[in-house]
Order: sequence, then structure tokens, then C-alpha cells
Amino acid sequence: MVFWIASVAGLAIAYLFGSIPTGYLAGKLLKGIDIREHGSRSTGATNVLRMLGKGPALVVLLVDVLKGVAAIAFARWLYALPFLTPPAGLDPQSFVPWAVCLAGLAVLLGHGRSIWLNFTGGKSAAAGLGVLLALSWPIGLGAAAVFGAVLAISRIVSLSSMLAALTAIALVCGMEQPLAYRLLVIAGGLYVIARHRANIRRLLDGTEPRLGQSSLTSIQGEETLPNNNS
Repeated sequence: MVFWIASVAGLAIAYLFGSIPTGYLAGKLLKGIDIREHGSRSTGATNVLRMLGKGPALVVLLVDVLKGVAAIAFARWLYALPFLTPPAGLDPQSFVPWAVCLAGLAVLLGHGRSIWLNFTGGKSAAAGLGVLLALSWPIGLGAAAVFGAVLAISRIVSLSSMLAALTAIALVCGMEQPLAYRLLVIAGGLYVIARHRANIRRLLDGTEPRLGQSSLTSIQGEETLPNNNS
């Protein structure tokens, strides 16, 4: 019973890691605004860049990546505790990878659907990168490299994020990884892409904003605040 209670508590903690509203807090602390009411209405680092500038965006990005790393690290630590033994018949070597992957999904869900923001949030790309780096750093670095290359060419963050997610899926399927890790990366990558549905529509319409534009039109058609720092 203790084992299963600890497992459920671990998932809840991973979700709470993800649900820390970094971008929202940055908007409130630095400009006294609800960042969900401006720009793309997202709490992610890209919208923070548009509204608050490069420094706050970098901090938000790093913290969001660390949330993903922390969730995986915590799950691994939890199941390594000597007194937390699984029930008889449950092989730890088989169970732990699946439990760690559930924690990865929980942190992504928390980032995109934060309990502190009425279940709104960011696109989960940064937290997803943290999960990738913690699970398999070569896959994480490969996805990050594609993100950087596409961003340098296109200056479109959403396109870079989605192609990075697809790269992670391709790498995890092509490399020797546990089945649980493969399924997590596939599910997580598809979740990140699904969170970009509105961006996909704007990409197809040719209206998706590029990084560094001084002002943007939000999804609802209202004019956003100008960004004087990018």
C-alpha cells in the first residue's frame, strides 16, 4: 500500500513541478500584467520574450526546462529509496522506467494545464526538452539542435518546436531505448504538437509571427503590447 501511495504522490509532485507558472509570475512581478491577456495568450518563454524582453524570457526558458529535468530526477530518486520496495511479483527493473515516464507525462500536463492558472499554460516544449535531456541527453541535444537550426533559418518558434518534437520521436525510434521511453517521447512529442494547433493554422495561413517582430496581433484580433526589447 505504501508503495502505491508513494507512486501516486510522486505523479502529483511531478505535475506540480510542471504547473509552476513561470511565465505568468514573470509578467506579474516585472510588469504587473497577466501575460495570458497579451500576445499569443501563452505563458511560455516565446510570449514572455514578446512582452517582457530577452532577459526574462531566458530565465523562464531555463526554469521551464529545469522543471522537466526535476520531474524525471525526482521519480528516479523516489524509486531508488531502499524502503520503497514494490509488491511481490512486480519487477523493479521493468516497472521503474514506466513510472519515470508517467512522471514525464505528468510534468508536461502540469506545464500546459496548470492548476494555478485554471488549467491553462504554455505549449510544454521547454518542459519537454527538460524531460528529453533527463531521459536521454543525446536525444535531447539532437532535438535542441534542430530547434536552433530551424529557428535560425525561419525565425518561427512554433515551427522550430514542432520539428524538434518530430526529431525527438525519430531519434527515440531509431536508437536503442526502453519501450517505455519510446512511448513517452512519442506521446510527449504528439502532445506538444497538439498544443500548437492554433500555430499550425497560422502557419498554413502565412500569418504566424516571426521572432523579433515589434508588435503582433493576437489570436482574438486585438493588438498586443509592443515589445521594445527584442
